[in-house]
Amino acid sequence: MRILVIGGSGDIGTLTLPHLATQHQLRVLDLRPPVWKDCEYIEGNLTDPETLEQAMKGMELLIFMAMGNKIYDNEVGVITNFDVNVKGVYLALRAAHLAGIKHAVYTSTLSVYEDLGTRYITGEEMPPDTRHVYGFTKRLGEEVCRNAVNEWGMSVNALRLCHPMTDEKWHETFMLSDPNCSTTATDLSAAMMKAIDYRDGFQAFIVSGDYPQKMMNMEKAKRVLGWEPLARPK
Repeated sequence: MRILVIGGSGDIGTLTLPHLATQHQLRVLDLRPPVWKDCEYIEGNLTDPETLEQAMKGMELLIFMAMGNKIYDNEVGVITNFDVNVKGVYLALRAAHLAGIKHAVYTSTLSVYEDLGTRYITGEEMPPDTRHVYGFTKRLGEEVCRNAVNEWGMSVNALRLCHPMTDEKWHETFMLSDPNCSTTATDLSAAMMKAIDYRDGFQAFIVSGDYPQKMMNMEKAKRVLGWEPLARPK
């Protein structure tokens, strides 16, 4: 499948593009080239409609990986988060719709929840309630995705991610006695592959390495996508 990956040069793209490229033909739209070189690259800003139009040509699916600056306690951070996580998501989905693309995957975050790590996340039906700008704008991005489903008849899967990292780093830092929601690149990529294939309106899925589910309930991802984290401490 021919997939446009917006923001594929960031941390998530660096972890997942090598896995996705084993099954799909990738084109990356970003301000800088991706670390993974075995893909087509278009330099450009995701808020520019003409750039988006060109990037969408010939593509069959959209993955939106871009994210605003997590340093949000100043005006620049606030503007960047709204530009990328809200306006950018809307413009990208609109351009995808106009290009005839029917399905998208949106990398959201478990930061849509307030006090993550201090309370149990019961599942995707638990209302997001974060107040800080990064998580709030990512939550608004999910609503933009839901609107694309209702307005344009697309299907969009939002993956609520938690601290993605390389498999090697995960094994170095994971302690069995300490619940940890960090996710390996391999598990994250497997979830993304499942989200590429599954199409049913708007759906949100918790994607985490918390295999004992001590911090969050991931039953939906297992039941609907057939995905669960496979990484275990060595």
